Amino acid sequence: MQAVATDFGIQKALDALGIQSINHGSSTGSDWFANGETIKSVSPVDGKLIASVKSTTNEDYNKVMNAATSAFSTWKMMPAPQRGEIVRQFADKLRELKEPLGKLVSYEMGKSYQEGLGEVQEMIDICDFAVGLSRQLHGLTMHSERPGHRMYEQYHPLGVVGIISAFNFPVAVWAWNTALAWVCGDVCIWKPSEKTPLCGVACQHIAAQVFKDNNLPEGISCLINGDYRVGEFMTKDTRIPLISATGSTRMGKIVAQEVAGRLGRSLLELGGNNAIIVTPDADIKMTVIGAVFGAVGTCGQRCTSTRRLIIHDSIYDKVKNAIVDAYKQLRIGNPLDENNHVGPLIDTDAVKMYQQALEQVVAEGGTILVEGGVLSGEGFESGCYVKPAIAEGKPNFKIVQHETFAPVLYLLKYSGEVDNAIAIQNGVAQGLSSAIMTNNLREAERFLSVAGSDCGIANVNIGTSGAEIGGAFGGEKETGGGRESGSDAWKVYMRRQTNTINYTTSLPLAQGIKFDL
Repeated sequence: MQAVATDFGIQKALDALGIQSINHGSSTGSDWFANGETIKSVSPVDGKLIASVKSTTNEDYNKVMNAATSAFSTWKMMPAPQRGEIVRQFADKLRELKEPLGKLVSYEMGKSYQEGLGEVQEMIDICDFAVGLSRQLHGLTMHSERPGHRMYEQYHPLGVVGIISAFNFPVAVWAWNTALAWVCGDVCIWKPSEKTPLCGVACQHIAAQVFKDNNLPEGISCLINGDYRVGEFMTKDTRIPLISATGSTRMGKIVAQEVAGRLGRSLLELGGNNAIIVTPDADIKMTVIGAVFGAVGTCGQRCTSTRRLIIHDSIYDKVKNAIVDAYKQLRIGNPLDENNHVGPLIDTDAVKMYQQALEQVVAEGGTILVEGGVLSGEGFESGCYVKPAIAEGKPNFKIVQHETFAPVLYLLKYSGEVDNAIAIQNGVAQGLSSAIMTNNLREAERFLSVAGSDCGIANVNIGTSGAEIGGAFGGEKETGGGRESGSDAWKVYMRRQTNTINYTTSLPLAQGIKFDL
């Protein structure tokens, strides 16, 4: 593996993660191999090559699958609390390596170092959640209508879980799925984004060591690398009962159709077009903080990023001026420098999409309030740094209806009652995250009621971005309907079984049916 040294201790981080000794892209644990095309990981921070890995061939994939299916026969038989103990050890390794892994996330993906550390903390948190869950995989008991019978339901592991993750959260989303799947008794095969393959290599290296230290078989944690063609190995494979896929709505529709065609299960976390409603009773200072972080955090590349700000006409100018003033304070630059607020977009293709969005809003009659643009010169050599932009538009603009994965915030105006704002917010195809800023209890409760937000996440007096692992994460409509992380999301990784036990010497039938011999 060819690695480059750079500022902010990146080489030291790579060494700590053991990446310099790995030069392949597929793994069944501690065994690494691959024979496919070369994937170059180039940092959007400085445009430098970090390292190269190999993509997974069909032959490599079948080797991975054979290891995974074999490991499942052992892993599923371990008591769930013992599986939880393995996850606990994995969390401890993450605690030890939080700083270097956070730096790799920041450098390979481009998010701020603080957000990189936060992402690793999410991994630790979901592991802690999963450890407790390993003693709480509860079923139900119920009364039978037949005398001398007992009924209950229980949950069993599914088998091999396929995970396809996106570049914007290159480690946390994998952990959301994997920590729960592991305690449920499943084994996992992960295809990280081809834009952030090294984060996958690092995580696999950490997990493999934990399983090796516990004398557990290869295949409980597997890694494959490559583009959509490698992902298709999993989506078409009848040996994988569940595919969890995070990415664009376009990608999700392809995955859903393919997996449904073989009657498999899909857990989809797709696009978001998230809005904050700002009512006359809003705390303006809180609104500005929530809206700005939501819009520019991760350079607008979160699925929960704030795309739309729906402001009551009576306070529109006040809020607009406050947001514009706040944007003047943003510092753009190397995300590993903690003085900066905004890092780069993931690559130059994302930059082009950002530029096209700004051109389209003007073409549709909108107004640019805070000019965007691509930054160049010293410190911006990668060509991936852009200025966060603000535009005034209308709810029915095509570009406003579309999810632009970049720091472009649209200000929209509403008048009258809060229901009018809710209608605007709900009037898009996506349904991930939403928020309302108000100190009016009636408005807040209306927003959370059945007549309110149609999103999977609805917040009051916080922004759209920044979910905790304790609650189920996911959205409705074209966001896919999946739920990951907390609450009872664990059930998607298991199969439900209903059991009836007859402890009498007779065989009565349900519904009073008579069948005498």
